Amino acid sequence: MNVLVTGVAGFIGFHLAYRLAECGATIVGMDNLNAYYDVRLKEARLARLGDRIRFIKADLANRDGIATLFREGHFDRVYHLAAQAGVRYSLSHPHVYGDSNLTGFLNILEGCRQTGVAHLIYASSSSVYGANTQMPFSVHQNVDHPVSLYAATKKANELMAHAYAHLYRIPTTGLRFFTVYGPWGRPDMALFLFTRAILAGEPIEVYNHGRMQRDFTYIDDIVEGVIRVGDAIPAPNVAWDGKSPDPASSHAPYRIFNIGNHRPVALLTMIDLLERCLGQQAIRNLLPMQPGDVPSTHADVDDLMEATGFSPSTPIEIGIAKFVEWYRDYYKGSRLAGAHAKI
Repeated sequence: MNVLVTGVAGFIGFHLAYRLAECGATIVGMDNLNAYYDVRLKEARLARLGDRIRFIKADLANRDGIATLFREGHFDRVYHLAAQAGVRYSLSHPHVYGDSNLTGFLNILEGCRQTGVAHLIYASSSSVYGANTQMPFSVHQNVDHPVSLYAATKKANELMAHAYAHLYRIPTTGLRFFTVYGPWGRPDMALFLFTRAILAGEPIEVYNHGRMQRDFTYIDDIVEGVIRVGDAIPAPNVAWDGKSPDPASSHAPYRIFNIGNHRPVALLTMIDLLERCLGQQAIRNLLPMQPGDVPSTHADVDDLMEATGFSPSTPIEIGIAKFVEWYRDYYKGSRLAGAHAKI
């Protein structure tokens, strides 16, 4: 199979490309290697992939460049994981999200349309649930009240994908990821930030005074879910009714799935586990809730299980231990406590 993985130097894209290569796929990996976080980590991921992929440096917002990529690639399947991530960053850099997540996604959709891609699988986010407080979060709930621009762009992606699925019959599947963590993770995420700070003897910033819960989902479970969904090409839902529309499916070849561990963990529990793995205590700086954040996330994965026979199951105790093992190995010899503090 000939596939495109966008965001291949990113956390999920790297792991997915590695797994697809093991399955025998021919992979073109695209990334713009922007400086949102340490480019050296992205380059190290690419080095680990080596000749398993053909790497192309390109920007999603470059319409002509993306069109050329699709024309020359002849892709059977597209895994679109590239995006400008980060809820808090969207408060200070809104236009970056428009360029990457809106214009960029439109370019991907057009590439799929013009070249007849058989299945587009794209990253959405649990952030789309926004102000919704009905737990667990279900793909059958309406998500019309985002609380950050990042979340709004991901909701927009789902709407854009539906329009293309309806107009051009392009099978599209959106995946709402829940707090992904693990080896080779993103340095802007809490687990990474906390690990660095604890080892450096610096305070960690704990928002909402620690009264937070997250559905922490281990990277291997995310990749397994993405692989299985890729093989489950969506068909129109013949039972779909416009008088009582189901947000998770459509009369078009369109589906939405949650991929989460469906076992929310208190933030303070996560910190306790991390301290145990590191053998050091954290200095906890308790702070108010930040704009754009939500107090809790919890994924309903019944639809994922029904469609693929899979639901994430890695316990956070195991996942954090594996992350810490990777972190110590990756930063060994570089003064673990502070060599990469300015990321």
